[in-house]
Amino acid sequence: MKRTVAKRILPELVVGVGILAAVVFLALRIHTGLHYRWDWGAIPQFLVRFDPELSRWVPNLLLEGLLTTIRLSVWGTLLATLFGTVMGLFRVSPRLFRRLLGRTYVELTRNLPPLVLVFIFYFFISDQIMPALGVDEFVRNSSARTQSLIAFFFAPPGMFSAFLSAVITLALFEGAYITEIVRAGIESIEKGQWEAAAGLGCNRRQTLRHIILPQAIRRILPPLAGQFISTIKDSAIVSVISIQELTFQGMELMAATHLTFEIWITITLLYLVLTFSCAMLVQRCEHIFFKRRVYPS
Repeated sequence: MKRTVAKRILPELVVGVGILAAVVFLALRIHTGLHYRWDWGAIPQFLVRFDPELSRWVPNLLLEGLLTTIRLSVWGTLLATLFGTVMGLFRVSPRLFRRLLGRTYVELTRNLPPLVLVFIFYFFISDQIMPALGVDEFVRNSSARTQSLIAFFFAPPGMFSAFLSAVITLALFEGAYITEIVRAGIESIEKGQWEAAAGLGCNRRQTLRHIILPQAIRRILPPLAGQFISTIKDSAIVSVISIQELTFQGMELMAATHLTFEIWITITLLYLVLTFSCAMLVQRCEHIFFKRRVYPS
């Protein structure tokens, strides 16, 4: 038993020591080769600050950027799931027009660089559609409470249009991948399920709603959760349109303080904490669904 535990722990210990040695080596090379002076003491002030008006600690630039990243990821994932579900159903539809529409969406979106999509939707939606719909005017003329709610759930009123265009861009890009996840999940259900439902007199809508989708959802939830993690990482691309998410705040701080390595290492750790927490949550959800599938109540 002890030998088995030692065999399992030894490779992990070797990998951990190797990573630690590589980190120490890189830090020494930066210090000696670039004559870089580390200043980690300056980083905490960019995470939190004391607000004398509120008499409490509040998030500063980096944590504010992290919160914006979370907002982008959550809203982007919700909208992408809506797009992906609709287009995924179109992809398996018996109607040719719907199948063509779904495939066109997937092929166009997945074969365009995300940066191009960001600029297209930023200049088209923010500069053309939003003013035509009166969104900016509505936000500016809304009450202070409404503006505070918009700032809490979305972005500051002055950045609302840009934030919304960033969310739509993320949703369209990630939705193309969710479309294929939904399509694969539906097509993975055995054809006998469709035939049995038809034999019971169910039409296609009833079959999808009551028989196919409940089984497919269980299969597509793990990859959907993984796509949420991808959305968190892909959200950094919207920094090019001045959305004040984590990467944008890091670039601004680096330019102002010249603490290049400290800033980017801190940002890396914040992204890692966020994505690793989501990965652990995904594993927990998969474990729960697996138990329910193997040992149904």
